[in-house]
Amino acid sequence: MTADVRPGPARTRRDRAIRAGSVACALAAAAVVVRGDLGEAPAWHLIADAAGGAVACGALWLSRRWPATTALIAVALAVPAASASVAAGIATLMTALYRRSAVAIGMGAAWVAATLARFWLRPPGLAPYPVWALVAVLFGVALTGWGMLARARRQLLLSLAERLRRAEEEQRRRVAQARHTERLAIAREMHDVLAHRLSLLALHAGALEFNARADPAEVVEAAAVMRSSAHHALQELRQVISVLREAPVLAELDLPALVEEVRRAGMRVDLHDGGVRLPGLPGATARAAYRIVQEGLTNARRHAPGRPVTVRLDGAPGRGLTIEVRNPVATSTAGSASGSASGAGPVAGEGAGLAGMRERAELAGGRVERAGVEDGGFRLAVWLPWPV
Repeated sequence: MTADVRPGPARTRRDRAIRAGSVACALAAAAVVVRGDLGEAPAWHLIADAAGGAVACGALWLSRRWPATTALIAVALAVPAASASVAAGIATLMTALYRRSAVAIGMGAAWVAATLARFWLRPPGLAPYPVWALVAVLFGVALTGWGMLARARRQLLLSLAERLRRAEEEQRRRVAQARHTERLAIAREMHDVLAHRLSLLALHAGALEFNARADPAEVVEAAAVMRSSAHHALQELRQVISVLREAPVLAELDLPALVEEVRRAGMRVDLHDGGVRLPGLPGATARAAYRIVQEGLTNARRHAPGRPVTVRLDGAPGRGLTIEVRNPVATSTAGSASGSASGAGPVAGEGAGLAGMRERAELAGGRVERAGVEDGGFRLAVWLPWPV
């Protein structure tokens, strides 16, 4: 059983027009009934009938706010006053429109009972009583059914409107989430690219600053490396934009070239790729592996300058890809980070680099198995899926 619909007072011009039209129709019907009784009924009866019809028609003005109460008044007046019959029918229809089914059916039954009683007290003629009784029952069923059907349709429209509103809110939420995810992707790519290249620039710029008496050839070589790093940074920024628009180009994920570039910057890097070639891996795994190695080298250059770095790749289709980056750390660094050597949980004070690697590995379906100090050196171990 559905709940009541409480429309409240008429607020729009259409609502007021419908209410005024209902009252006018009831008044016109009441006038026709009273006029038909002229010459056939005593004057006091006509006056009482007209008064009852006027009260029932006036009550219709409040039928939108209080439909059941208005219908009870009009139905009660319709028994002695025939001029109130149309107003009682309209009030019954309003009850079916705005009240639950049980109330609507009960009011329809009351209207039929009042009509049958009026026909019994004042037979309309032209047909026997059973015919008029059947007409009253059919008319009451039609009024109640029409109102209930219109009410069900209105509730369906309201339900569809609410679903549409919720769907629009959900769509706005999804758009906001997509924008947030896109911003995270942009931030992750920018960090992976710029942190690596700018650290190279900072390294060579610092070398030039502390070695002011360097030979011109060394200065020229350092400047060439800085220019090359800046050029590569611009190229990778363009690749970031293309990645955000289209699928990444796997042929550009050249791990040996990345390691060679880092070696030219003065780092000692030992690469053991185990025969793994990134362009032969699935797209998400290949790009995640490249960025993880790149970020691992950047972190090693930042936190352990001048120390050797070992990069190992091992895996096969169906077994997954394991990436390991190791580098020695200073004694003070090892002592401060020894508490985070075990487990794959986040390192205390973990920076954007390790957080970005964890996020990138999880997005590719993998995980960071180790990220901390172990046996006097920092060890980063990442596993990525490599389906058959």
